[in-house]
Amino acid sequence: MRPTPAITRAYRPQRRYRLNKIAWTLGSLIAALALICVLVSVYVGWKLTHPEHKPLTEDPSRYGAAFEPVQFTSRNGDVPLKGWFLPSEAAPAKLNVIIAHGYRENREYTPGDTLKLAKVFVEQGYNVLMFDFRNSGESGGSLTSVGYLEKFDLLGAIDWMQGHHPGKIAVHGFSMGATTALLAAAEEPAVAGVVADSPFNHLTHYLEDNLPVWSHLPSFPFTPLILGILPRLTGIQTDAVDALSAVDRIYPRPVLFIHSTDDHSIPYENSESLWEKHPDRFEFWKTSGADHARSHKVYPQPYEDKVIGFYNQLAGGE
Repeated sequence: MRPTPAITRAYRPQRRYRLNKIAWTLGSLIAALALICVLVSVYVGWKLTHPEHKPLTEDPSRYGAAFEPVQFTSRNGDVPLKGWFLPSEAAPAKLNVIIAHGYRENREYTPGDTLKLAKVFVEQGYNVLMFDFRNSGESGGSLTSVGYLEKFDLLGAIDWMQGHHPGKIAVHGFSMGATTALLAAAEEPAVAGVVADSPFNHLTHYLEDNLPVWSHLPSFPFTPLILGILPRLTGIQTDAVDALSAVDRIYPRPVLFIHSTDDHSIPYENSESLWEKHPDRFEFWKTSGADHARSHKVYPQPYEDKVIGFYNQLAGGE
């Protein structure tokens, strides 16, 4: 039996009402999920760029090295930075070496045993400057930009060294500090050469591959959301942290890349891709059996021999 016209007219508004209610409910759920995804992305982006300062636990005196506290500002003048200057045990110094630490660390950079390494350097006749990047150790600032602003911190360290101890400058960087060293050297011709231990080659590409590992969140939708939110949240332009372009501006100055094939944080192919751009002037020491930026811990004497040989060539020695 067909419904009468009156029943049909009454039924249609009810059906439209139910469909509209379902559509509204689904739309509200989608909007709520989208908002949650955005809020989670904001939180993760904020945490990644605002890690807590890691306090200093020792100083060069533990290894018998003389030192003095120093303070200077980032080249862009926005952040006060603190560090140690370790004078060469020989006079005059053959070379000035600036050490740049990794992400979430400080000037001690325990993964690379940098205090032990600094003692070796001063024994070899090098002046050494170790300092904390912004939002690290005893330095000021509250934002870690994974190279974008740290480049200006390192340029400020170069300015301090040039003002207080004129001479050839080399930069020795680890992880984030290695990439930052390449960015700074590309802009500062006073840098005679770089040792880049375990750098990433491009921040955007690195985050696209590794944000899911860091955040424990699925790549979609969170990785594109976080990368889209970071510039608005912090001002960081991840595409500007581009070591692949920087090495072209460093060339023909020499770079020694050091990277372990067993690095679980930054794959060694990052260094390989940088070295391959100019193998006539760049050198790549590929180690194994060491995790991220720990080649010096695993191979202390070969590491020191390799680096000292590189620095002596820069200094015009051996």
